Amino acid sequence: MKKIIIIVIALAVLVFIVFRLSINYKKINVSKDVSTDLAYVSVNVSPVSKMSINDSLQLTGYMEAYFEIDIAAEAQGTITSLKAELGQEKSKGSIIATIDDKLKKLAVQTASISIAKHKKDLERYENLYKGGTITEQQLNEAQNLYDNAEIQLEQAEKQLSDATIKSPISGIITKKQVEEGEYINIGSPIATIVDISRLKIKLNVSETNVYQLKLDDKATITTDIYPGVSFEGSISFISSQGDDSHNYPVEIVIPNNSKYPLKSGTFANVMIKLPVAAEALYIPRESLLGSITEASVYVAENNKAILKKIVVGNGNDKFIKVISGLKEGEKVIVNGQINLSDNKAIKIVN
Repeated sequence: MKKIIIIVIALAVLVFIVFRLSINYKKINVSKDVSTDLAYVSVNVSPVSKMSINDSLQLTGYMEAYFEIDIAAEAQGTITSLKAELGQEKSKGSIIATIDDKLKKLAVQTASISIAKHKKDLERYENLYKGGTITEQQLNEAQNLYDNAEIQLEQAEKQLSDATIKSPISGIITKKQVEEGEYINIGSPIATIVDISRLKIKLNVSETNVYQLKLDDKATITTDIYPGVSFEGSISFISSQGDDSHNYPVEIVIPNNSKYPLKSGTFANVMIKLPVAAEALYIPRESLLGSITEASVYVAENNKAILKKIVVGNGNDKFIKVISGLKEGEKVIVNGQINLSDNKAIKIVN
C-alpha cells in the first residue's frame, strides 16, 4: 500500500512539472514572436541619395629602418682594430675594423717588383723585335708576362684594401658580432648598421583599396609615443603581387624628425586620403542586410516593408554605394528590421 502511495505521489509531481514547463515554453515563444503580434512595426527610414564621398584609409603598421646592412669581412685574419660600438654613429666610408695586413702588404710589394721587372723586359723585347732579333711569338710571351704581373698587382691591392672594413652607409651601429683580436674568415659578420634618417612603414592593403593608391600619394602618420604629433610620409612602393587573402604590401617612406625622433620597430597609425568618388547612389550602412556579396534592404512602400536584393560597391564607415536595385529617393529602412518580414505593415516614425 505504501509503495502505491509513493508511486501516485511521484506521478503527480511529474505531471505538475511537465505542466509548468509547457506553460513556460509557451510564454517564451510568445515573447519571441514579436512581429506576429504587432499590427505594424515602427521604423526609421533614410532616402537613397546621390552624393560623392571623400574617404580615407585608416591602417596600422610598424616602422623599419630605411636601410639595414650586415657588414661582413671580405678578408680573413686577426682583427687588429675595431672601431664599432653599439649606438655609435658612423658616416659612409668610415672605418669599422682592420684585419692584420702584413702579408697582404708584402704581396703588394712583391707584385710591384714583379711588374717593374716585366715592364723592363717588355721594353727590351720590343726594341729587339724592331731590330729583327726576336720573333713575334717571343714578344707576345713578354707581353703576356707583363699583363699577368699587372693582374697579380691588382689582386694584391684588392686584398690589402679588403683588410680595411668600411661602412657602406651612414647610420647607427645596432649589433656588434666580433671583438678586437678575434680571427675571422671571409663572410664573417662584423656589425650591423641601420639608416634611420628615413623610415619605412609596411602595410597590407586590401584589393579594393589598393587600386585607388598611386606612388607618391601623401600619408599622415601618428604614433602613441608622441600624442597629438603627426608626421607626413609618401607611398614609395605598391606591390604588384597580392597574397592569398588579396592583400597587397604597400610601403610608406617618412623622414625622421630631430624634434620628435622615431625608432625602428615603432607602431604607426597611417591615414591615406582617397580620391573623391564620382556622384553615385548611396544608402546608410545600417540599412544593409546580409553580406556585401548577398546584399538586400527593406524599402518603405505604401506603408509596407518590401524586401529588395541589391548590388553594392565601395563606401565609407557611414555610407555604401548602390550599384543596382534601388532608385534615388526610395526610402530604405534603417531601424526596426529585426521585427520585419516581406510585406509587413510599418509605421514611419522619423
